Amino acid sequence: MLRRNIRLRREYLYRKSLEGKERLLYEKKRKIKEALEEGKPIPTELRNEEAALRQEIDLEDNYTSIPKTHIDDEYANATVRDPKILLTTSRDPSAPLIQFVKELKFVFPNAERMNRGGQVISEIIESCRAHEFTDVILVHEHRGIPDGLIISHLPFGPTAYFGLLNVVTRHDIKDKKAIGTMPEAYPHLILDNFKTKLGERTANILKHLFPVPKPDTKRIVTFANRSDYISFRHHIYEKPGGPKSVELKEIGPRFELRLYQVKLGTMEQSEAQIEWVIRPYMNTTKKRSFIGNEPEPDDKRKRNKA
Repeated sequence: MLRRNIRLRREYLYRKSLEGKERLLYEKKRKIKEALEEGKPIPTELRNEEAALRQEIDLEDNYTSIPKTHIDDEYANATVRDPKILLTTSRDPSAPLIQFVKELKFVFPNAERMNRGGQVISEIIESCRAHEFTDVILVHEHRGIPDGLIISHLPFGPTAYFGLLNVVTRHDIKDKKAIGTMPEAYPHLILDNFKTKLGERTANILKHLFPVPKPDTKRIVTFANRSDYISFRHHIYEKPGGPKSVELKEIGPRFELRLYQVKLGTMEQSEAQIEWVIRPYMNTTKKRSFIGNEPEPDDKRKRNKA
């Protein structure tokens, strides 16, 4: 098993190393295509390669013309089988953290919760690879308050690091009768305002934690991004008066996520390349949003219309 994992990792890194060459070749083909379509002369730096590149262009179709990336490899099998998730915590978890992870087990379908004990991360990752888990979610705490969540996709990554804020569990909601029981049907997903390239990457990591739902399921999971803070909400809906009357009921838990790092590798690989990380000066850039586009304030819209 160890040799197989090493071989698969080497193959993945080799395919990843070819991305730069494939992207350069794609740009050359694109320039030749544009020149031919617009009736312009071929760029001088490409005239020696024109015949070979035009032959390759003629053999390509819509699927093969765009080069693949390591992102395609990471989630290549995501549509083949449903996700299988392992949930665990930091060592010596408090009672509130254990309660929060128990509720997360019902939020993510096909999730299994494991008591961390004295196991190290590398052992957990290797065991999950051997048992064909697709993701590992690790929840951290500070003085009994959950404050961090790490999502690591297997077998090669990526790993996303989130800060956890404003956690409200079902256990903390006083009106237990109003929220009812937690359904186990596969939920519909709402991913709001993940507009940038980093936002699409984040949405891709989050959406592959959930399997494809049935069309008639009444369970909804929402990830709504505002000012780079991702709000998680969990609802079910009912139609008491027919199709035109819809009632939403929040069933919890609720929390906010703040992305601060994306790493091209799994959780235990300290040497893995960092794809994106938040820097100290980024906290002062009030007008810039990294995950989504911020809506204009109402007074600014009125001035633009005037």
